[in-house]
Amino acid sequence: MIKLTKLNGEEFVVNADLIRFVESRPDTFVTLTTEDRFIVRESMEEVVARCIAHARLVRLMPAA
Repeated sequence: MIKLTKLNGEEFVVNADLIRFVESRPDTFVTLTTEDRFIVRESMEEVVARCIAHARLVRLMPAA
C-alpha cells in the first residue's frame, strides 16, 4: 500500500499492485486495474518512486 494525497488534501492509501497507469497532464492521474481513477497532488515521478519503494519492501520482507 502507498499513501497518496487527493487535490483537496485528503490522504488515502492505495494498493500499489493495482496501479495500471500514472499520467501527468499536468495534474497526476492514477488509474487502477479496476478502472477507478484518482487525481493526486504527487508528481508522476513521486508515485512511481513510492511504488518502487513498496515493491522493494515487499520483496525483501522475511517470511514469518
